[in-house]
Amino acid sequence: ESSELAMYKNRLLSEMPDNLQVALDHLDECKKVVVDETAWLMTKGTYQLRLGRYEDAQQTFMSLLKRGLTEDYRVHSGYMCALLEADDETCQAAAKLKGTRTLATMKPLTGDQRQALLNIYQGSLAERFPRSAAVRRIPLTLLEGEELKAAINVYCRKGLSKGVPSLGCDLSALLLVEEDGKYAPATDPSDVRAHPTTAMITNLVESYITSLSSESKFPNGESSESPSTIMWAWYLRAYLHEICGEYSAGLAMVDKCIEHTPTGVDLYELKGQILKASGDIEAAAECLDAGRDLDKQDRYINNQTTKYMLQANKEDVALERIALFVKHEGNPEQMLSDMQCSWYELELAECLRRKSEWGKSLKNFTSVVKHFEDWHEDQFDFHSYCIRKGTLRAYADVLRFEDELWGLDNFARAAEGMSRLYIHLYDNPSLTKEDEEPDYSAMTAAERKRAKAIARKKKKAAEKKKEEEMAAAEAAAKANQKKGTKPAAVDEDPNGEALLKQDPLEEAKKFSAILSRHAPFRLSTWLLQYDVAIRRKKTLLAMQALFKGRALDPKNGELFTRIVDFADKASPEDDSHDAVQEIIQGELPNLYDGKELSQYVQDAAAGAESDASTNLTLRIAIAKAIVKTKSGSTSDAANLIVDQGIDGRGVSVETAKAALACLKEFG
Repeated sequence: ESSELAMYKNRLLSEMPDNLQVALDHLDECKKVVVDETAWLMTKGTYQLRLGRYEDAQQTFMSLLKRGLTEDYRVHSGYMCALLEADDETCQAAAKLKGTRTLATMKPLTGDQRQALLNIYQGSLAERFPRSAAVRRIPLTLLEGEELKAAINVYCRKGLSKGVPSLGCDLSALLLVEEDGKYAPATDPSDVRAHPTTAMITNLVESYITSLSSESKFPNGESSESPSTIMWAWYLRAYLHEICGEYSAGLAMVDKCIEHTPTGVDLYELKGQILKASGDIEAAAECLDAGRDLDKQDRYINNQTTKYMLQANKEDVALERIALFVKHEGNPEQMLSDMQCSWYELELAECLRRKSEWGKSLKNFTSVVKHFEDWHEDQFDFHSYCIRKGTLRAYADVLRFEDELWGLDNFARAAEGMSRLYIHLYDNPSLTKEDEEPDYSAMTAAERKRAKAIARKKKKAAEKKKEEEMAAAEAAAKANQKKGTKPAAVDEDPNGEALLKQDPLEEAKKFSAILSRHAPFRLSTWLLQYDVAIRRKKTLLAMQALFKGRALDPKNGELFTRIVDFADKASPEDDSHDAVQEIIQGELPNLYDGKELSQYVQDAAAGAESDASTNLTLRIAIAKAIVKTKSGSTSDAANLIVDQGIDGRGVSVETAKAALACLKEFG
């Protein structure tokens, strides 16, 4: 307790403005009391970096490495910052990196800085920690040219001999592109193909396959490799095909792997990924299911199969698969909800939305939102407990987590999903009026007779379905009673009919407001804010959303579409307030860069034509705007879409379908 209180007090001291030196001195004073020496050293090293005491920081982070934290990349980042004497802003950014990212993969370094780090990592650290995977891997992020090729060669051979399935993912982390003075992983296939390291790795793997096929050993290798080595070389080559967007070649290569080793679960997973990326989600789901059958104790492959089945709109099969890893008594879906399995509920909600089961989809989205509300309320349960047990630092971390709760990905996905569905129902009110009786007065006698017959059949089918559901619920309750298990709560609204009766625009507004307050860093937040505000005739709020979105990603296609759309919606008739109209008319030129709308679209088209890196989504948006505003011909718009072909940026199955649909609209 004394140790925890001392570290908590130290944290408070460090958070006071210009008080880092006092916090560092306090750390030295309480050293004898603190039992968590790892946290003590990490905190001390962080303070020393921020105070510019780089030699002391080097010693502190070296102490952490000696304590066994050689695989903690945060420690390596801190050590690099101390060696290169990085500024405070860089040190704080490096401390927030996750996974295998370090200072070397965060921002471009000079040649001298790279060499300084290499001298340490290939010298004293390699000698002191010869078994450390991180110490062996980090030089790959620093080397260039032939030296990098030689290092990757050694790294690949070791990984292939051991049969490491994640080798491809590990190597893909070396494919970095510079954006605004910082490095970001290359995710677009066009960026991956154009990266020089991709060609380097591909050539090495091709040479391995050739040599292993003919001689059963690596090029210039001394001993023969096991038969599985060539299979893992094919596997790595198939992965490289996938990230380059070469799906046919990737499938051919992974099929060779499966023919060689039909029992390899990882092979089916990779094939499923390639099939999904190529647009055949049903075949991907079946492929993963075949892999799942090989190891029914593997929870990961079972969950992946469930996810793919839901994306293939096979919710019944998905429930059978996920039910294998929940209790066998009772309703599996209820148990998954009790376990707060958000990913399953989100995938199920989107599956039901694609199948036009609006109420059930809303119900699953609502269930995810309810989980987050429960987490928010649960923080109060820890208050007295953490004070009593003395775990104040952990409690403070929980409170900080709660501050960001409503901006987390799963909540944002649920809130956006609900809002989008409500907007769809608002735009298509007839979807929720299918059960209402039609207006018989406007029909002929024959039409009235036919309509009443259809209505009777629908009513009879609905009653029968309701009776079957009630009978199934009663049977389940009796079965649970016999087994002595607690009966599950009866869901009085299994189809989400009550949610469909809500005001769709008000519900969308509620979640849009939450996201704009807690997730302003997401572009989708402002796209949703615009869509809701423009339907509520709140043009000023809609304009604000466009400016916020453009500050995040000015080259986004969906945003461009809305900016063009706003010109029609920002008419003086939409708002009765003169002050609001004055602000809108004053800011409208800033939204269009001081140009008329047609000129704005023409300039965007010219920019897209001259910039080969313009993604396909933006090209489609600009092409539609050209036709809509009549700022160019239809052929100009079509040429803008097809100009870069399938090798351009942002080309996927979804965007290709959108491009084809757009071209069909043009005629």
